[in-house]
Amino acid sequence: MGESSQGFSRTSVKYGRASTKYGRVTRKGDASGIRTSGEVTVITSKSTAQWVAENLLLILTVGSVIVGAIIGIFAREAEYTEETIVLVWFPGDLFMAMLKMLVLPLIVCSIVSGLAQLDPKSSSKMGITAFIYYFATTTIAVILGIVLVIAIHPGEAQLGWESRLIQAKRTVSTLDTVLDILRNMFPENIVQACLSRAKTEYENTTLLNNETGKTSYKRQRKILFKDGTNILGIIVFFTMFGIISGQLAEKVDVVARFFTQTNEIIMKLVLLVMWFSPLGILSLIIGKLISVQDLSTTAAQLSVYMGTVLLGLFIHACITLPLIYFWITRRNPGVFIKGMLQAIVTALGTSSSAATLPVTLRCLEDNLKIDNRVTRFVVPIGTTINMDGTALYEAIAAVFIAQMNNISLSFGDLVLVSLTATAASAGAAAIPSAGLVTMILVLTAVDLPTEDISIVITVDWILDRVRTTVNVLGDAYGAGIVAHLSKNELGATDSKKIGQHKATVKEFRARYSQSQLLSSRKE
Repeated sequence: MGESSQGFSRTSVKYGRASTKYGRVTRKGDASGIRTSGEVTVITSKSTAQWVAENLLLILTVGSVIVGAIIGIFAREAEYTEETIVLVWFPGDLFMAMLKMLVLPLIVCSIVSGLAQLDPKSSSKMGITAFIYYFATTTIAVILGIVLVIAIHPGEAQLGWESRLIQAKRTVSTLDTVLDILRNMFPENIVQACLSRAKTEYENTTLLNNETGKTSYKRQRKILFKDGTNILGIIVFFTMFGIISGQLAEKVDVVARFFTQTNEIIMKLVLLVMWFSPLGILSLIIGKLISVQDLSTTAAQLSVYMGTVLLGLFIHACITLPLIYFWITRRNPGVFIKGMLQAIVTALGTSSSAATLPVTLRCLEDNLKIDNRVTRFVVPIGTTINMDGTALYEAIAAVFIAQMNNISLSFGDLVLVSLTATAASAGAAAIPSAGLVTMILVLTAVDLPTEDISIVITVDWILDRVRTTVNVLGDAYGAGIVAHLSKNELGATDSKKIGQHKATVKEFRARYSQSQLLSSRKE
């Protein structure tokens, strides 16, 4: 990953310098089709066609949302047979099945390939610092998201604050939920963890007193295994697997290369499935609009949900991350954001952390003068496993769907949502709309209906770009913080290299002088 990133970075620097004078300008005859004359940029039809080709998936996705909404609204007036409704939902069901199919290999390969590339000898301090930062900021993002979605309550906006705090009577206690979390984190069978997860349930047993003839009821606790991937167990196991693979380095190089190459294949499969998403989204939106009872209420809920997510992303990107950066480095975060502007715009445009990676590296190294030994180590790993915006979005979406279905979540359920969103975001691919894949895991963890993803999909194309920008900013701030905390270690390494270089030069001069002396004696 480091080598390819470096190559891309050099390319982007080259073209970046070529275009700094005129802004968005390329040389005459360039493939982009943009011709320049003085400081005037003329966009030809070829450049427009190229832009359409590069953003075709986005155009089709937005178009499917608009067309689906129009068809769904007008189709509500008609009567349909059960077979017609099944056919309307069918492409959407296939799309959801494809997403679920990719969840497990995506999570496993992303985590192992990212962790296995760490060099414990040369980058141990940087690695530990980076992972502490990743975990802390992602956890903060998830907690912020849950606090906002509970406070604003977009799923049922008409409720007052007092009503929001009322919890329905549950058969399973918070203690049972916490114990289930710990139980699932350490499964006794990793193969079984791919298929089912442990869950505590209570069963009422009827007892008959033969003497009095009266019946009584006794609640018995049972540990059952329910269908669905045990994502916590999978992530814990393969996180340790990846860390140990990185420590063993060359001894298990074939294993690291296997997961890295498999991860590339899975990424291609995810992109392939995303090309089916316009049809799937069209089907899901039409089906949901036909079946929903109160369309105006649902639209109002969705708008409040969207505002909640955007508010959370804004707070995290513009308040939380800058405060952490200032607190640790005592440097102006405004200057940092100014240096990252090109990467921010690129993230908004591409909706992909991976596609933004070369620009991110260039901004950090050229604009902010951060040591490339830090950026080339921290940023590629962060692009894989540090997804603050995605984690916040998934936590809000899960609680929002619970609110829409009038499902009360206990404190233990919220803890489970937090853990699952944090863990699942680490396995989200750095490509557009990959958060939809891992969202299924969060919903499944607390037994929420996955088919209601069709509601949040309608605005996901907007939120995806904003949360990608937050992800990129999180990686960039991480590089700045790690560089600040590792400056002594990096300086010592530089001094050691300079000392070794001087010793080598001194030794070479001594040998050269000795050889000259021997030559003169022979003469």
